[in-house]
Amino acid sequence: MRVLVAASSRHGATGEIAAEIGRVLTEHGLDVRVASLDDLADVHGFDAFVLGSAVYVGRWLGPARAFVDEHAGELAARPTWLFSSGPIGDPPKPDGDAGVNVDGLVEATGALEHRLFTGRLDRSRLGLGERAVVRVVGAAEGDYRDWDDVREWAGTIAGALTVAS
Repeated sequence: MRVLVAASSRHGATGEIAAEIGRVLTEHGLDVRVASLDDLADVHGFDAFVLGSAVYVGRWLGPARAFVDEHAGELAARPTWLFSSGPIGDPPKPDGDAGVNVDGLVEATGALEHRLFTGRLDRSRLGLGERAVVRVVGAAEGDYRDWDDVREWAGTIAGALTVAS
């Protein structure tokens, strides 16, 4: 089974989550390609999809939304999972799934599941405007990603795909 794992990542943290998902799926014997949604032209030749995006102001990044819009029919015809990365802090803010609006994306793709992962904030990677927003909201710098949670979810996907094939 050939699986595309792809994400749109502004500062690299979400791309690293996609890479870890791809690594776990590969360990389970799946043929995986990890890519950036920003550079991906088509979805031909894949049997399943795991797609994600960084979340800013409660939404997926533009290139990720555009990719889903363009390929919704193909994604809906195959097993598809979606993930988002964004909340930061301890406890994470914004709290829970309320921090991201993916209902339309889930509906368009027929996604089997959407998972929200905590993210990373590294001020040195931010632009001037982003730093201003971070300062105003009082966001705490740090890497809040829960790698065990990412690996567990990827293992669940691998199990579902292995049974299906």
